[in-house]
Amino acid sequence: MTEGNFVDYVKIFASSGNGGKGSMHLHREKYITKGGPDGGDGGRGGHVIVRGKENLWTLHHLKFKRHIKAGHGGHGSSSRSTGADGEDAYLDVPLGTVIKDAETDETLFEITDSNEEVILCEGGMGGRGNWHFKSSTNQTPRYAQPGVPLTERKVTLELKVLADVGLVGFPNAGKSTLLSVVTSAKPKIADYEFTTLKPNLGIVEYRDFQSFVMADIPGIIEGAAEGKGLGYYFLRHIERNSILLFLIPADADDIKKQYDILLDELRRYNPEMLDKERLVAVSKSDMLDDELMAELKEELDNEMPVDYMFISSVAQLGLSELKDKLWKLLNM
Repeated sequence: MTEGNFVDYVKIFASSGNGGKGSMHLHREKYITKGGPDGGDGGRGGHVIVRGKENLWTLHHLKFKRHIKAGHGGHGSSSRSTGADGEDAYLDVPLGTVIKDAETDETLFEITDSNEEVILCEGGMGGRGNWHFKSSTNQTPRYAQPGVPLTERKVTLELKVLADVGLVGFPNAGKSTLLSVVTSAKPKIADYEFTTLKPNLGIVEYRDFQSFVMADIPGIIEGAAEGKGLGYYFLRHIERNSILLFLIPADADDIKKQYDILLDELRRYNPEMLDKERLVAVSKSDMLDDELMAELKEELDNEMPVDYMFISSVAQLGLSELKDKLWKLLNM
Protein backbone atom coordinates (compact mmCIF):
# COMPACT_ATOMS: atom_id res chain seq x y z
CA MET A 1 0.00 0.00 0.00
CA THR A 2 1.45 3.36 -0.96
CA GLU A 3 1.60 6.11 1.62
CA GLY A 4 -0.93 8.25 -0.29
CA ASN A 5 -3.49 5.46 -0.16
CA PHE A 6 -3.41 5.25 3.62
CA VAL A 7 -6.36 7.29 4.92
CA ASP A 8 -7.19 7.09 8.62
CA TYR A 9 -9.61 10.01 9.05
CA VAL A 10 -12.76 10.89 7.08
CA LYS A 11 -15.96 12.83 7.68
CA ILE A 12 -19.24 11.28 6.57
CA PHE A 13 -22.77 12.62 6.24
CA ALA A 14 -25.16 9.69 6.76
CA SER A 15 -28.88 9.68 6.06
CA SER A 16 -31.34 6.84 6.62
CA GLY A 17 -34.54 6.38 4.64
CA ASN A 18 -38.04 7.74 5.27
CA GLY A 19 -40.69 5.28 6.36
CA GLY A 20 -43.34 4.68 3.69
CA LYS A 21 -46.86 6.09 4.04
CA GLY A 22 -49.69 3.87 5.16
CA SER A 23 -52.44 3.48 2.53
CA MET A 24 -55.91 4.96 2.94
CA HIS A 25 -57.75 2.59 0.62
CA LEU A 26 -61.33 1.28 0.68
CA HIS A 27 -61.95 -2.13 -0.82
CA ARG A 28 -64.01 -2.06 -4.00
CA GLU A 29 -64.99 -4.81 -6.42
CA LYS A 30 -67.61 -5.19 -9.10
CA TYR A 31 -70.24 -6.56 -6.74
CA ILE A 32 -68.76 -5.17 -3.51
CA THR A 33 -69.35 -1.44 -3.30
CA LYS A 34 -68.57 -1.04 0.39
CA GLY A 35 -65.88 -3.53 1.23
CA GLY A 36 -64.33 -1.52 4.06
CA PRO A 37 -60.77 -0.33 4.62
CA ASP A 38 -57.87 -2.42 3.31
CA GLY A 39 -54.98 0.04 3.10
CA GLY A 40 -51.61 -1.60 3.78
CA ASP A 41 -48.71 -0.40 5.91
CA GLY A 42 -45.73 1.54 4.64
CA GLY A 43 -42.33 -0.12 4.49
CA ARG A 44 -39.48 0.66 6.86
CA GLY A 45 -36.86 3.15 5.72
CA GLY A 46 -33.37 1.78 5.13
CA HIS A 47 -30.76 1.88 7.90
CA VAL A 48 -27.20 3.16 7.55
CA ILE A 49 -25.11 0.34 9.01
CA VAL A 50 -21.40 0.39 9.86
CA ARG A 51 -19.80 -3.00 9.22
CA GLY A 52 -16.32 -4.26 10.11
CA LYS A 53 -14.20 -5.87 7.37
CA GLU A 54 -10.95 -7.61 8.26
CA ASN A 55 -9.60 -7.32 4.71
CA LEU A 56 -9.63 -3.51 4.84
CA TRP A 57 -6.60 -1.65 6.19
CA THR A 58 -7.52 1.96 5.43
CA LEU A 59 -10.46 4.36 4.96
CA HIS A 60 -9.24 5.25 1.47
CA HIS A 61 -12.38 3.84 -0.17
CA LEU A 62 -14.43 6.48 1.69
CA LYS A 63 -12.15 9.40 0.87
CA PHE A 64 -14.34 10.65 -1.96
CA LYS A 65 -17.64 9.12 -0.80
CA ARG A 66 -18.73 11.58 1.87
CA HIS A 67 -22.52 11.08 1.61
CA ILE A 68 -24.11 7.77 2.55
CA LYS A 69 -27.86 7.50 1.97
CA ALA A 70 -30.20 4.57 2.55
CA GLY A 71 -33.35 3.90 0.52
CA HIS A 72 -36.84 5.12 1.42
CA GLY A 73 -39.57 2.70 2.43
CA GLY A 74 -42.31 1.97 -0.11
CA HIS A 75 -45.88 3.17 0.45
CA GLY A 76 -48.62 0.77 1.45
CA SER A 77 -51.29 -0.15 -1.09
CA SER A 78 -54.64 -1.90 -1.39
CA SER A 79 -55.46 -5.40 -0.17
CA ARG A 80 -53.39 -4.74 2.95
CA SER A 81 -50.20 -4.87 0.90
CA THR A 82 -47.19 -3.61 2.84
CA GLY A 83 -44.70 -1.37 1.07
CA ALA A 84 -41.18 -2.63 0.46
CA ASP A 85 -38.53 -1.84 3.07
CA GLY A 86 -35.93 0.70 2.01
CA GLU A 87 -32.52 -0.64 1.02
CA ASP A 88 -29.98 -0.52 3.83
CA ALA A 89 -26.72 1.32 3.15
CA TYR A 90 -23.56 -0.38 4.46
CA LEU A 91 -20.47 1.52 5.49
CA ASP A 92 -17.60 -0.98 5.43
CA VAL A 93 -14.65 0.00 7.63
CA PRO A 94 -11.39 -1.62 8.81
CA LEU A 95 -11.20 -3.15 12.26
CA GLY A 96 -10.10 -0.54 14.77
CA THR A 97 -12.32 2.26 13.42
CA VAL A 98 -13.80 4.68 15.95
CA ILE A 99 -17.03 6.48 15.02
CA LYS A 100 -17.55 9.91 16.61
CA ASP A 101 -20.26 12.56 16.40
CA ALA A 102 -18.75 15.31 14.22
CA GLU A 103 -20.38 18.12 16.18
CA THR A 104 -19.81 17.01 19.80
CA ASP A 105 -16.75 14.78 19.25
CA GLU A 106 -18.51 12.15 21.38
CA THR A 107 -17.44 8.58 20.70
CA LEU A 108 -20.49 6.66 19.51
CA PHE A 109 -18.98 3.19 19.11
CA GLU A 110 -15.96 1.27 17.85
CA ILE A 111 -15.70 -1.54 15.33
CA THR A 112 -13.22 -4.23 16.40
CA ASP A 113 -14.65 -7.52 15.09
CA SER A 114 -15.00 -8.82 11.54
CA ASN A 115 -18.59 -8.55 10.21
CA GLU A 116 -19.65 -6.66 13.35
CA GLU A 117 -22.63 -4.46 12.43
CA VAL A 118 -23.88 -1.33 14.24
CA ILE A 119 -26.77 0.84 13.06
CA LEU A 120 -25.56 4.42 12.68
CA CYS A 121 -28.82 5.96 11.41
CA GLU A 122 -32.05 4.07 11.94
CA GLY A 123 -34.60 4.09 9.13
CA GLY A 124 -38.02 5.58 9.79
CA MET A 125 -40.87 3.20 10.63
CA GLY A 126 -43.54 2.75 8.02
CA GLY A 127 -46.97 4.30 8.70
CA ARG A 128 -49.94 2.04 9.42
CA GLY A 129 -52.67 1.64 6.83
CA ASN A 130 -56.30 2.63 7.48
CA TRP A 131 -57.47 -0.94 8.12
CA HIS A 132 -55.74 -0.72 11.54
CA PHE A 133 -58.13 2.03 12.59
CA LYS A 134 -61.41 0.29 11.80
CA SER A 135 -63.69 0.07 14.82
CA SER A 136 -67.34 -0.53 15.66
CA THR A 137 -67.93 3.21 15.65
CA ASN A 138 -65.77 3.98 12.61
CA GLN A 139 -66.30 1.37 9.91
CA THR A 140 -64.58 3.29 7.12
CA PRO A 141 -61.65 5.29 8.53
CA ARG A 142 -60.41 7.65 5.87
CA TYR A 143 -56.97 8.29 7.29
CA ALA A 144 -53.65 6.46 7.62
CA GLN A 145 -50.34 7.20 9.30
CA PRO A 146 -47.50 8.90 7.47
CA GLY A 147 -44.10 7.24 7.71
CA VAL A 148 -41.58 8.29 10.33
CA PRO A 149 -39.03 10.72 8.81
CA LEU A 150 -35.40 9.77 8.16
CA THR A 151 -32.55 10.52 10.54
CA GLU A 152 -29.34 12.32 9.57
CA ARG A 153 -25.96 12.44 11.24
CA LYS A 154 -22.54 13.91 10.61
CA VAL A 155 -19.81 11.63 11.91
CA THR A 156 -16.06 11.28 11.78
CA LEU A 157 -14.35 7.93 11.26
CA GLU A 158 -10.93 7.54 12.88
CA LEU A 159 -8.83 4.47 12.25
CA LYS A 160 -6.59 3.24 15.05
CA VAL A 161 -4.23 0.69 13.57
CA LEU A 162 -4.62 -2.80 15.06
CA ALA A 163 -1.17 -4.36 15.35
CA ASP A 164 0.60 -6.70 17.73
CA VAL A 165 3.80 -4.65 17.91
CA GLY A 166 4.06 -0.88 17.52
CA LEU A 167 7.43 0.75 16.78
CA VAL A 168 7.98 3.85 18.89
CA GLY A 169 10.85 6.26 18.47
CA PHE A 170 12.11 9.65 17.41
CA PRO A 171 12.30 10.46 13.69
CA ASN A 172 15.11 8.68 11.83
CA ALA A 173 15.54 6.03 14.54
CA GLY A 174 15.47 3.19 11.98
CA LYS A 175 11.85 2.06 12.39
CA SER A 176 11.08 1.88 8.67
CA THR A 177 14.34 0.06 7.97
CA LEU A 178 13.57 -2.54 10.63
CA LEU A 179 10.05 -3.05 9.24
CA SER A 180 11.40 -3.50 5.70
CA VAL A 181 13.92 -6.13 6.88
CA VAL A 182 11.71 -8.29 9.15
CA THR A 183 8.57 -8.07 6.95
CA SER A 184 7.74 -7.79 3.27
CA ALA A 185 6.48 -4.22 3.74
CA LYS A 186 8.09 -1.53 1.59
CA PRO A 187 7.96 1.70 3.62
CA LYS A 188 9.61 4.88 2.37
CA ILE A 189 13.16 5.07 3.74
CA ALA A 190 15.52 8.06 3.67
CA ASP A 191 18.11 9.71 5.89
CA TYR A 192 15.99 12.62 7.07
CA GLU A 193 13.34 13.18 9.71
CA PHE A 194 9.66 12.40 9.17
CA THR A 195 10.18 10.15 6.17
CA THR A 196 7.19 8.19 7.46
CA LEU A 197 4.04 10.30 7.49
CA LYS A 198 1.49 7.48 7.65
CA PRO A 199 1.59 4.17 9.59
CA ASN A 200 2.97 1.17 7.72
CA LEU A 201 1.98 -2.40 8.54
CA GLY A 202 3.92 -5.58 7.93
CA ILE A 203 3.56 -9.29 8.73
CA VAL A 204 6.52 -10.74 10.62
CA GLU A 205 6.93 -14.43 9.80
CA TYR A 206 7.92 -16.57 12.77
CA ARG A 207 8.69 -20.23 13.30
CA ASP A 208 6.25 -23.02 12.38
CA PHE A 209 4.32 -20.78 9.97
CA GLN A 210 3.27 -18.44 12.75
CA SER A 211 3.26 -14.66 12.37
CA PHE A 212 2.44 -11.35 14.01
CA VAL A 213 1.72 -7.81 12.80
CA MET A 214 4.19 -4.96 13.25
CA ALA A 215 3.34 -1.28 12.70
CA ASP A 216 5.81 1.48 11.89
CA ILE A 217 4.33 4.59 13.52
CA PRO A 218 5.53 8.09 12.47
CA GLY A 219 8.24 9.44 14.75
CA ILE A 220 7.58 11.16 18.04
CA ILE A 221 8.95 14.59 18.93
CA GLU A 222 8.86 16.31 22.30
CA GLY A 223 5.45 17.91 22.82
CA ALA A 224 3.65 15.41 20.58
CA ALA A 225 1.01 14.82 23.27
CA GLU A 226 0.10 18.52 22.97
CA GLY A 227 -0.22 18.23 19.21
CA LYS A 228 3.26 19.38 18.15
CA GLY A 229 4.72 17.81 15.04
CA LEU A 230 2.38 15.05 13.92
CA GLY A 231 0.85 15.04 17.43
CA TYR A 232 -2.36 13.09 17.90
CA TYR A 233 -2.18 12.01 14.29
CA PHE A 234 0.07 9.05 15.14
CA LEU A 235 -0.35 8.68 18.92
CA ARG A 236 -3.85 7.27 18.51
CA HIS A 237 -2.42 4.39 16.44
CA ILE A 238 -0.14 3.30 19.29
CA GLU A 239 -3.17 2.85 21.59
CA ARG A 240 -4.15 -0.42 19.89
CA ASN A 241 -0.72 -2.11 19.89
CA SER A 242 -0.19 -5.01 22.31
CA ILE A 243 3.55 -4.42 22.67
CA LEU A 244 5.54 -1.19 22.33
CA LEU A 245 8.98 -1.66 20.82
CA PHE A 246 11.06 1.46 21.54
CA LEU A 247 13.74 2.01 18.90
CA ILE A 248 16.64 4.26 19.97
CA PRO A 249 19.74 4.60 17.78
CA ALA A 250 23.11 3.63 19.24
CA ASP A 251 24.54 7.08 18.35
CA ALA A 252 21.97 8.90 20.52
CA ASP A 253 23.51 11.31 23.05
CA ASP A 254 21.63 9.69 25.94
CA ILE A 255 19.67 6.49 25.32
CA LYS A 256 18.00 6.44 28.75
CA LYS A 257 16.92 10.10 28.38
CA GLN A 258 15.40 9.44 24.95
CA TYR A 259 13.49 6.49 26.38
CA ASP A 260 12.18 8.66 29.26
CA ILE A 261 11.02 11.39 26.83
CA LEU A 262 9.22 8.88 24.63
CA LEU A 263 7.57 7.26 27.63
CA ASP A 264 6.50 10.64 29.02
CA GLU A 265 4.83 11.59 25.71
CA LEU A 266 2.82 8.36 25.81
CA ARG A 267 1.90 8.93 29.46
CA ARG A 268 0.67 12.48 28.80
CA TYR A 269 -1.39 11.34 25.85
CA ASN A 270 -2.94 8.33 27.60
CA PRO A 271 -1.63 6.97 30.95
CA GLU A 272 -3.10 3.54 30.16
CA MET A 273 -0.42 3.08 27.49
CA LEU A 274 2.13 2.57 30.26
CA ASP A 275 0.36 -0.70 31.12
CA LYS A 276 1.50 -2.26 27.83
CA GLU A 277 4.49 -4.57 27.57
CA ARG A 278 7.63 -2.64 26.53
CA LEU A 279 10.95 -3.60 25.01
CA VAL A 280 13.84 -1.32 24.04
CA ALA A 281 15.93 -2.06 20.94
CA VAL A 282 19.14 -0.10 20.47
CA SER A 283 19.26 0.21 16.68
CA LYS A 284 22.19 0.89 14.33
CA SER A 285 24.44 -1.00 16.77
CA ASP A 286 26.70 -2.11 13.90
CA MET A 287 28.35 1.30 14.38
CA LEU A 288 29.66 0.16 17.77
CA ASP A 289 32.87 -1.79 18.24
CA ASP A 290 33.12 -4.40 20.99
CA GLU A 291 34.60 -1.95 23.51
CA LEU A 292 31.93 0.70 22.97
CA MET A 293 29.17 -1.89 23.14
CA ALA A 294 30.54 -3.28 26.43
CA GLU A 295 30.65 0.24 27.93
CA LEU A 296 27.14 1.04 26.74
CA LYS A 297 25.82 -2.29 28.02
CA GLU A 298 27.28 -1.65 31.48
CA GLU A 299 25.69 1.80 31.50
CA LEU A 300 22.26 0.53 30.40
CA ASP A 301 22.32 -2.35 32.88
CA ASN A 302 22.43 0.24 35.65
CA GLU A 303 19.95 2.74 34.15
CA MET A 304 17.42 1.04 31.90
CA PRO A 305 14.25 0.00 33.82
CA VAL A 306 13.03 -2.41 31.12
CA ASP A 307 14.52 -5.19 29.05
CA TYR A 308 16.72 -4.02 26.16
CA MET A 309 18.80 -5.50 23.36
CA PHE A 310 21.15 -4.41 20.58
CA ILE A 311 20.09 -4.79 16.94
CA SER A 312 21.14 -3.69 13.48
CA SER A 313 18.69 -3.94 10.60
CA VAL A 314 21.39 -3.35 7.98
CA ALA A 315 23.86 -5.89 9.43
CA GLN A 316 21.05 -8.33 10.41
CA LEU A 317 22.34 -8.27 13.99
CA GLY A 318 20.06 -9.53 16.76
CA LEU A 319 16.92 -9.76 14.61
CA SER A 320 16.21 -13.44 15.36
CA GLU A 321 16.56 -12.79 19.09
CA LEU A 322 14.27 -9.76 18.71
CA LYS A 323 11.57 -11.90 17.09
CA ASP A 324 11.94 -14.49 19.87
CA LYS A 325 11.48 -11.86 22.59
CA LEU A 326 8.49 -10.25 20.88
CA TRP A 327 6.81 -13.63 20.34
CA LYS A 328 7.38 -14.53 24.00
CA LEU A 329 5.85 -11.23 25.13
CA LEU A 330 2.85 -11.69 22.81
CA ASN A 331 2.17 -15.15 24.25
CA MET A 332 2.73 -14.52 27.93
